[in-house]
Amino acid sequence: MLNGWCRFTTVAALALAIHAISATASLAQQWPTRPVRFVLPFGPGSGADTAARLITDKLQQKWGQPIVIDGKPGGDGLLSLGAVVSAKDDHTLFFGPSSIFVVQRYVHDNMTFDPETDLAPIAGVAKVQIAIAVPTSLGISTLAEFVALARAKPSQTSYAVAPGFSEFVFDGFVKENGLGIAKVPYRDITKSPIDLAENRIQLSMQSYAAMRSYAQTGKIKYIAINDRVRSPIAPDIPNVVESGFPSLLASPVLGLLGPRDMPIDLRRRIAADVVAALDDKTIRERLALTAQPATPLDVDGYTAALQEQYAQVAHIASVLGIARKK
Repeated sequence: MLNGWCRFTTVAALALAIHAISATASLAQQWPTRPVRFVLPFGPGSGADTAARLITDKLQQKWGQPIVIDGKPGGDGLLSLGAVVSAKDDHTLFFGPSSIFVVQRYVHDNMTFDPETDLAPIAGVAKVQIAIAVPTSLGISTLAEFVALARAKPSQTSYAVAPGFSEFVFDGFVKENGLGIAKVPYRDITKSPIDLAENRIQLSMQSYAAMRSYAQTGKIKYIAINDRVRSPIAPDIPNVVESGFPSLLASPVLGLLGPRDMPIDLRRRIAADVVAALDDKTIRERLALTAQPATPLDVDGYTAALQEQYAQVAHIASVLGIARKK
């Protein structure tokens, strides 16, 4: 009798498991059942906004539902991230660069959520190319020359970097190399190229696109791309690895995140659609022009890329003596 009951419960458990798997697969096939919302940490005209609008046309055709682009700038990205976490809705997704969330637990106290555990990676869309530039009047052309200058004249050398991930990376670089140079804070980092062009600061590290118009005037000069490879739209600029400074790697990945409990089958389905959309030549070309080369990543690839950045941030935090916040 007992053996019969065990067989019955085993069969019942197996049936429930099969039913759950079937229900999850069915959910992935039926999704979306209503409009989808992409929550962005920036407003209209930003690189993330441009990228979102480039892929949504393709995705709307595939999904048969409209996609609403909801920009929520401010709060160092916490407003947009919090909106997705609190929604607990598989039709509300975060769309933005990893630089917005990989450092949050080291810079903000009393956060009500943890981006690493409360958001689920879905798909990578593009790399945000970060670059290092100096005033042309400074007369240097390489990172090695800047380091030599900073060591020789620390009191006459200063820098400005984009807040968040880039700031972490460059601050760690300064500490590891013993450079006693000053960091100049900016409320709006996009204003720093004005001072860079006039040699009031001697280096800025932020998105390639944000400094491009100043570089075109000839007043500032790019000396490195913060990636393992050169930029397809600026192949003459060396990357930080070949320049001899791999610790300056900073390639935020623009991508989609969903709520923590979003089923893996649904995430894989959405990722497959995003990767397919990025196969469009026009989309890839337009992304490249914004210094955001298409980087289609499925769930596993995007998860691995994010874990690498979380590990990099943890290492830099240890170098800087910064503890993870509670």
